[in-house]
Amino acid sequence: MANYEVDPALLEPYLPKGLELDFYEDAALLSLVGFMFKKTNLFNIPVPFFGTFEEINLRFYVKRVEGNTVKRGVVFIKELVPYPAVAWLANILYKEHYTVIPTNSVIQENEMTKRISYQWEMRTMWNHFAATAILKAKEMQVGSLEEFIFEHYYGYTKLSEQKTQEYQVNHPRWLINKVLSCSVLCDFKTLFGKKFSYLAHEDPHSVIMAEGSDVTVGWKRSVF
Repeated sequence: MANYEVDPALLEPYLPKGLELDFYEDAALLSLVGFMFKKTNLFNIPVPFFGTFEEINLRFYVKRVEGNTVKRGVVFIKELVPYPAVAWLANILYKEHYTVIPTNSVIQENEMTKRISYQWEMRTMWNHFAATAILKAKEMQVGSLEEFIFEHYYGYTKLSEQKTQEYQVNHPRWLINKVLSCSVLCDFKTLFGKKFSYLAHEDPHSVIMAEGSDVTVGWKRSVF
C-alpha cells in the first residue's frame, strides 16, 4: 500500500452521506493498494476460473459516528481487476466501482527479503507498484500508522447524494513486513481522473506491506 497525504477537499466529492473523513495525525490519506484475491468463494462455494486474481484500487479512510459508537471504514474511488465477470458481479450486486484492465503480479522471496510487484496495463503502457521488504513479519504496534490503515473494518459505497451503503469486513489482525524500498509508476490521471494526476510526481507519505489472511465480507448490507 502506497499512502499519499492529500488535501481533504480532494476527497470530499467522493464522501458518502453520513460519513466524515478519518485522519491519521491530522493527515488525510489516500492509498494505492495492490493485493491478491485467492480462493474466492460466494456462500462457501468456490468461484471457478475467476477465484484468484490481482486487484489494484484507490481508497481513502472514513468514519461513521453513531452515538458512542465509531465505525471506521474505507471508500473506494476505483477498483481494477482483470476479469469482466468479476467486475460485472461487483458493480451489479454491490454498486461498486470496478474497471477491467490487464493485470499481473510477481512475488519473489529469499532468506531475508520478499519483493512483491503488481502491474496493470493502461493505454498500452504498463504501470507498476513494487516493494521490497524484510521477509519476517511482525506485529503491528498499537497506535501506529499500520494499525490505522488496516483496522478499518467497514466498507462504504456512495449510492447517491442521499444514500450510503455499509458492509462489514472481517479478518484477524494482520502481520506486517518492514518495507526497505519501493517503486511506483502510475498514470493517476488516466486511471482516476485529472484531479489525481499530480500524484504521479509525488513520493508516497508511506509504504506498507502486510501478510494476508482469510477475509470475509458480510453479505448483508445496510443503506442509510
